[in-house]
Amino acid sequence: MKTMTPTLEAQMPLPSPLGLLTLAATARGLALVWFEGQAHRTATLAAPVDARHPHLALAARELQAYFTSPQAAFTVPLDPAGTPFQQAVWQVLRGIGPGSLLSYGGVAQALQRPAAVRAVGAAIGRNPLSIVVPCHRVVGRSGALTGYAGGLARKQALLQLEGAVPEAAAAGGTAAPARAAAHANRRSA
Repeated sequence: MKTMTPTLEAQMPLPSPLGLLTLAATARGLALVWFEGQAHRTATLAAPVDARHPHLALAARELQAYFTSPQAAFTVPLDPAGTPFQQAVWQVLRGIGPGSLLSYGGVAQALQRPAAVRAVGAAIGRNPLSIVVPCHRVVGRSGALTGYAGGLARKQALLQLEGAVPEAAAAGGTAAPARAAAHANRRSA
């Protein structure tokens, strides 16, 4: 099922510790948060730059607060374009708190569709709201850090910021430490 992309009213760049972000909003809410160079950019932004747009101004404040204190909640209204299945997956992601991890299978279980792991992965890969809809908190069944449109280095950095990946283990590559793997498996059971 294909969905229509909402009309973007405004966009703005936002410097972050992980590189430049592009935010875009509709009249209803925040529609996009992209990292510069991010894979899966789904649209060319033609909206005017307007950092005063209410949804963008709020999102910018909340993202800045997140990088200072990753426990900060996002309250900005959201308006991502997606199929009903994608929307359901993204809603599950919003329930994964900072410092927590969930496997792709765990997301499928939460949707009561345990055989839909690949479809869940595809929906997560189309998430247009990086960080705000925390797809970076989803890991492989073994706890391995897998696929992130912003790049695995950013995924690892976000998880470290949230305390989900200890700094000492981060130097070891893309595999999450035993603590993260155990937590991911516990959440997916």
